Amino acid sequence: MITLWLLCIIIVILIVYSIFIKRQNKNLTQNYSKLLSQKKSSEVRLGQISEQLAPFLDGFSYDTKNTKFLGQPIDLIAFEPDKVVFIEVKTGSAQLSPKQKHIKELIQNGQVFWEEFRISGNKVEPDNNQIESNESQTVI
Repeated sequence: MITLWLLCIIIVILIVYSIFIKRQNKNLTQNYSKLLSQKKSSEVRLGQISEQLAPFLDGFSYDTKNTKFLGQPIDLIAFEPDKVVFIEVKTGSAQLSPKQKHIKELIQNGQVFWEEFRISGNKVEPDNNQIESNESQTVI
């Protein structure tokens, strides 16, 4: 009889302990998720600050007066006398996003073009003063 009561008490204690552990685990998981989110947010902010500071740091090889900040999806564009350079700044172990990889491939494959548009009234149209439509897409 005492053994049965002891067994029941042990089972109740284990059930209560199990519930306690599950709640603790849930709290720890929520805290971990919150900390992870804060860490990622801090990394993003550091990256954004670094993108804007990069032209002023040692080792930046383009004229800062001719470098413009874009932000997304490419960080900077440098206008040199003999070329235009798209620049992506990364910190730590950050990698190119899929969109940035695609833009890089387009540039490497010569699929970058110049087009002009004119505003007329309340709409914008391709510039009709260009000699041929093919000339409106000059490869950079």
